[in-house]
Amino acid sequence: MASRRVQTKMAMRSKLHLLRTLTKSKSVKKNSIILDAFLYIIKLRLQLEAIQREYQQLLNHVQEVKVEKLIGTRFLVKVTCKKGKDVLVSILEAFEDMKLIVVQARVTSRYFFGMEAIVEAENEATLDVRALTRALQMSIHKQSFENFK
Repeated sequence: MASRRVQTKMAMRSKLHLLRTLTKSKSVKKNSIILDAFLYIIKLRLQLEAIQREYQQLLNHVQEVKVEKLIGTRFLVKVTCKKGKDVLVSILEAFEDMKLIVVQARVTSRYFFGMEAIVEAENEATLDVRALTRALQMSIHKQSFENFK
């Protein structure tokens, strides 16, 4: 019976020592070590919440449209923005309005919306990279504004 009590006391002492080491506590008393561990957990939780808020804020402000001219009437379009309802539809409608054909596309929407596409103009009319970039930015902005309502 006494050995069992000694074993539990030793186990408790080693656990308290571990808590004291993890929380960098200078206390010797059991209650003080437990209180320091509790405060340490609260501090870690607050830090985690701050990191999550910052991460969400960064995701909300991601919006990037890159257009590069390829051979002939082909363009490489890269879009990165906040994930929202019907963003892909909005971009494809912008392509349709500008009379562009999507040759190849790759889309992801895990944490944010991302699209990389090769588009080709239907006719040989001069299509400017700036005009295409501006049209895509407007369609994304319009879509994000509609989602905000």
